[in-house]
Amino acid sequence: MYSWLSLAFGIIGTLIAACVLVIASAAEKSWMHPEREYFAPIEIGALADPETSMTQLDVSFPMYNLPEMAPAYQVLWDALVDELQKEGVTGLPTAPNFRRPPVPDAIGPEVFFSQTCGYPLQTIFSGQYELLGVPTYDAPGCVGPTHCAFVLVREDSRFHKLEDLRGSVFAVNSWHSNSGMNLPRALFAQKAGGKPFFRSVVETGGHPPSMERVVAGEADAASIDCVTFAFFQDYRPSAVAPLRILAETPPSPAIPFVTSRKTSPDHIAALRRSLVRVACDPLRREMLAKLRIQDIGPADPAAYPHILDYERDAALLGYPKLV
Repeated sequence: MYSWLSLAFGIIGTLIAACVLVIASAAEKSWMHPEREYFAPIEIGALADPETSMTQLDVSFPMYNLPEMAPAYQVLWDALVDELQKEGVTGLPTAPNFRRPPVPDAIGPEVFFSQTCGYPLQTIFSGQYELLGVPTYDAPGCVGPTHCAFVLVREDSRFHKLEDLRGSVFAVNSWHSNSGMNLPRALFAQKAGGKPFFRSVVETGGHPPSMERVVAGEADAASIDCVTFAFFQDYRPSAVAPLRILAETPPSPAIPFVTSRKTSPDHIAALRRSLVRVACDPLRREMLAKLRIQDIGPADPAAYPHILDYERDAALLGYPKLV
């Protein structure tokens, strides 16, 4: 009996000693290399919302997404993946989703990285997102991390000032758009006198079809994001050659990069740091220049609610809807 007890106690003692050695070894490694603990491998699937698997996570750049720009966005995403992997983030999508619409139904738990218009962030997407960063664009109409919209008309049209558009046909890309609806509403509210300003306002579904309608004579004017207009001048100059800028809207915070509110805090922090490192890397300046990005900085959460000030100001002038 005593021999069995001795054997049992011997085995238990050996196990305890082994555990002590393992713990001591881990503590020594953590002390010698504290960055390894900070950058401990993070498996996307383990920290993502339970509703979402690794294969469902979505990455997109839907705001300025001409097909010709896809290779540049792939390089940008590759750079972000490289930085995220340095922080131990694994299981990342290998390519962006180029089919995601600019105004989706929601910013669901699958959205790991995207870019979303500031106005719906304050309205239909309120409470669904976390800000990651905001780009500063090298484009006419942008000052620092802001942008505006250009009211465009045909080059050969009779319109030479905003008042000339009274009674005309106006094309709006989406009723949820900041640059296409909210900013021009603030602009025309100052001219409308609390009455309908246009003969009709038609929703087109996007900035490109809005410009197409103006060129074709199916609409007289449209309000187009100044960065969108710059990219068309870069990639499709013939499409915008028949257009001219009639006026400029008030400024607004630039369109931010976002993630779902369901994204884990560790990933949100890693995404923010990775964006800043990509923007600060001199070797990546040429890549960013192809997307007209001068810089990427922290997004000010207090800046975007001010977008609704334009909505309130228009309502106070008796012009709550772009009509």
